[in-house]
Amino acid sequence: MLTIALNQDWQVHQLDVANAFLHGNLEETVYMAQPRGFEDSTHPEYVCLLHKAIYGLKQAPRQWYNTFTSFLVSIGFYHSNADPSLMIFKQNNTCLYLLMYVDDLLITGNNHKDISTVIDKLSQQFTMKHLGQVHEFLGIKIDRSTNTYFLSQRKYTESILHQARLTNCKSLANPNCTKLPSNLQEDPVLSDPTTYRRIIGSLQYLVLTRPNIAYSINQLSQHMQQPLLQHTYLLKRLLRYIKGTIDYGIPITKSNLVLHSFSDADWAGDPDTRKSISGYCSFLGTSLISWTVKKQNTVARSSTKSKYMALASLTVDVIWLRRLLEDFGTQQLQPTSMFCDNTSAIVLANNHVFHARTKHVEIDQKFIRDHILQNHVQLLPLSTIDQTTDIFTKALSTPRFIQLINKLTITAPPSV
Repeated sequence: MLTIALNQDWQVHQLDVANAFLHGNLEETVYMAQPRGFEDSTHPEYVCLLHKAIYGLKQAPRQWYNTFTSFLVSIGFYHSNADPSLMIFKQNNTCLYLLMYVDDLLITGNNHKDISTVIDKLSQQFTMKHLGQVHEFLGIKIDRSTNTYFLSQRKYTESILHQARLTNCKSLANPNCTKLPSNLQEDPVLSDPTTYRRIIGSLQYLVLTRPNIAYSINQLSQHMQQPLLQHTYLLKRLLRYIKGTIDYGIPITKSNLVLHSFSDADWAGDPDTRKSISGYCSFLGTSLISWTVKKQNTVARSSTKSKYMALASLTVDVIWLRRLLEDFGTQQLQPTSMFCDNTSAIVLANNHVFHARTKHVEIDQKFIRDHILQNHVQLLPLSTIDQTTDIFTKALSTPRFIQLINKLTITAPPSV
């Protein structure tokens, strides 16, 4: 949404709904004990029959969503085909887009007067605060400058470092290391499994603006049950790296709205299971909008298969992004370029002749090929040195790591 709004010079307004879950209407029969302080002294055995949702009910989030979206539909909005949290209004020459996450809302569009009208209608129906133009959403700080949004999480990062008691630690230039030291020492804080799990869980949210640490967190999160010395050492390295790059984030810049993507896989990269690690990302123009790091579900018998499985996963993501962009009125007129550094995988996707030796990738092969034939995607070769997604699949040397951070456009804000 921010990328589209920036390119169209639209304002993005932020809204907050007070007591959102209390607006939902219950469809099921739910009873509740008499609340403390409001008991009926003459009938203490009575229970309450709920007509409206309250906080704590499993149904409350769904009922709030149904209530809110039903009202939006009644004033002319309709659901996005790609994302249920996106509502769209199109009438005459007016296009409005409303994005909701529970009780936090963003609204943008090409008609400021109609945006104000929608905000007024929402305020009449629900208790709501208009927070002005977007500046912080779900804990992510959004700084606006000329032709740029900058997304960062400095306050959140500081809270994580405080949990780990590393607010004054020395920083590092690389969260990973290609070789572990021989004299690992136990950390009094991070060696506690509960603390380890809590910090890893917090770091997973930080990846929303720091995709350069996605690989490290992916690796560390696989040892939540019983972290060993090497895992606490690597977690401490990661936190020291974050300390030195505390202001880093993702810029969203005004550019063309052409989607292009990169895919890679580290074959048999997991030393325990020998499963490969997939990594892929997508740019809209020059802005990074999507990325994933994931251990593959099955063991690949060749590097080509591991790369092909990563390409298949990327294709799913690209098709979804194309549908979402179409909802935003930014239809991709050309096939989306997907770059891969494995020539065999590209040849396999474009080869219409079936070979018995490639039967193990037949389903992924047919899936990608169908979308190539429908002009949804095209596979293009890329040299390994230019492979941006290397940063998602393996530990890298510091010069290479810094090089790929720049390719991902992750940086400090212009004023820092």
